[in-house]
Amino acid sequence: MPTEPFTKRAVAFFDGQNLFYASKEAFGYPYPNYDQKLLTEHVCSAQGWTAAGIHFHTGVPSAGDKPFWNHFGTAKMAVMGTRGIRTFSRPLRYRNQTVALADGTLTVTLVGQEKGADVRIALDIVRFALENKYDLALIFSQDQDLSEAVQDVKKMALLQNRWIKLACAFPVSPAVTKSRGINGTDWIRIDRTTYEACLDPNDYRMKRLTP
Repeated sequence: MPTEPFTKRAVAFFDGQNLFYASKEAFGYPYPNYDQKLLTEHVCSAQGWTAAGIHFHTGVPSAGDKPFWNHFGTAKMAVMGTRGIRTFSRPLRYRNQTVALADGTLTVTLVGQEKGADVRIALDIVRFALENKYDLALIFSQDQDLSEAVQDVKKMALLQNRWIKLACAFPVSPAVTKSRGINGTDWIRIDRTTYEACLDPNDYRMKRLTP
């Protein structure tokens, strides 16, 4: 049986879009106002882990499609880079989607879809485990597509007789309908008090633009 390390190196993997929509549903915030570094440090401190790295993955719309959100995402990731956070972005692709309104009528709205960010997260989770860069992967996402990467890391740990744990952190509140984390991980629930203690003090919104 592998020996559990006394000091556990935790690397955080953020799915920016997934965490934004989860925090919006849970707490009502209309834009991604969380601080990745503070959230990572808060969770690691509470669990007794050592934060050993932060990787942020997200989709960003083009300046032509959504200038407000393009500026927001670009500006926020630029600041992340100064804080030692590794960032990875993919362009959002838009398509028309039919949505049912509360009165039963249908409307067509433009919906952005993220392609590639979740694949990169999965690859990084597996690759960093292979390179022995962490003892614990802390995933800020509820995307079940990442469960395959989780299972691959567990198989790797078994074959190499290494102690590796995977955890999933996500917002919760009475308003949340989806309270499950990623299968195969330990679930860490982020309540409003914790989330609001980890807000980004900077506001990256352009005042002359609207979302």
